[in-house]
Amino acid sequence: MALLRLDALGPGGPYRTQAKEVIRDVSGRPVAELSMVPRLYVRRALAALRRAEALPPDERTAALAEAARLFATGTIDGLSVERYEHAVARVSGLPLSVVRQTTGTLATGLAGAYGFACQARPRGSRDASTAAGTARWIRRGDVLSALVAGNHPGVHSQWVEALALGYRLAVRPSRREPLSAHRLVTALHEAGFGTDHVVLLPTDHSTADELVAGGDLAIVYGDDTVLDKYRSATTVLPHGPGRVKILVTADTDYTRHLDTIVDSIAAQAGAACVNATAVFVEGDPAPLAEAIAGRLATLPSLPPEHAEAALPVRPLDEARNLEKYVHSEAAGATARLGGDTIAADLGDGSAVLRPAVFQVDRADAPQTRLEMPFPCVWIAPWSRSDGLAPLRDTLTLTALTSDRDLVTRLLDEPTIRNLHVGDHPTHILTPGLPHDGYLGEFLMRSKTFTTTEPATI
Repeated sequence: MALLRLDALGPGGPYRTQAKEVIRDVSGRPVAELSMVPRLYVRRALAALRRAEALPPDERTAALAEAARLFATGTIDGLSVERYEHAVARVSGLPLSVVRQTTGTLATGLAGAYGFACQARPRGSRDASTAAGTARWIRRGDVLSALVAGNHPGVHSQWVEALALGYRLAVRPSRREPLSAHRLVTALHEAGFGTDHVVLLPTDHSTADELVAGGDLAIVYGDDTVLDKYRSATTVLPHGPGRVKILVTADTDYTRHLDTIVDSIAAQAGAACVNATAVFVEGDPAPLAEAIAGRLATLPSLPPEHAEAALPVRPLDEARNLEKYVHSEAAGATARLGGDTIAADLGDGSAVLRPAVFQVDRADAPQTRLEMPFPCVWIAPWSRSDGLAPLRDTLTLTALTSDRDLVTRLLDEPTIRNLHVGDHPTHILTPGLPHDGYLGEFLMRSKTFTTTEPATI
């Protein structure tokens, strides 16, 4: 099969460069060629975005709805949705069922982007009004740069909200899985957004800094190094590891919630930032650790395109390196699952990343902060004397408890960004509710508008 040609998508349309990166599937087979743009092209593209004017809100909404239809059902650049999903599964290593589910999720996010984005609008501000003596909700800038991750196609559901609010977008796709970003930007162009409203700019890491510096605002995905780099920047919104956790208190029978706990760990093949990577147990954690291991051990080792695949697949060398890393980090922990092997060789140059369950001996064990791209969970004891410290710095915490005072304390803790109480898996995202705060909190601000003249805007 011929290689897919993933051109850069600039203000002048598709742009094929001499510098290309070969995108390979999990077995090492070439799948696509990605055009990499130079620094000067990035600067010119950002300038074109800055000159462009946003579509009116009703036209944006209609175009987003059409882009959702095209993305989920259409043939784009000669690639049907079925071929796109198969290619993403083979390149990313995510199970095909996960990719298919995410196609629907992205379409929902596109179609509802304007409404979802406006959930962040303060009650006292108006989005568009001719009335004077009001607060207006306005953009903090005109151009947003989005440097997106490649661990899961679902990450693209966020930046489209900026397009809905009138921003012009420069999207840098991950070189690990650029297919989703390319299809999405192409669908937006075909739906009515101008090529000077949203561009796709594949770059190397050094040129990516030009995107961050050249936009009015930027969204950046990465590890703790990225978080540290941009933590104090007011124009950059960094997204790092989720470090998602579950808390099981002594007044709760964990056997009644085992489905929720296992689903939180293993749904989406354990590859999303909303998968649980640490479980804290008030009392003896061993029975729960053994129960989780027993459930996860039954998951099959299959190639990503198989209908029953449930675990991620990586190139064999990469999988073995991850295995070595996890085993080195697990020194001193009790292996309930995955202590012998994690990489299951599929015989074609790729390997399934099998689940791992390790039990540590204290709530502040450093392993509980470790996040891996497959179902890998650390089970730790927790007591009231440990307090909230081990539970902090988490994207989502599911608390299995009937202690209302504890729930109140967890809800008031600023570093726990989302809280579920009871049988709500950590990965459940409700449309319209914030994932990591509302994006609109970062993109927009309120501005007083008063005049003694009849309003004309």
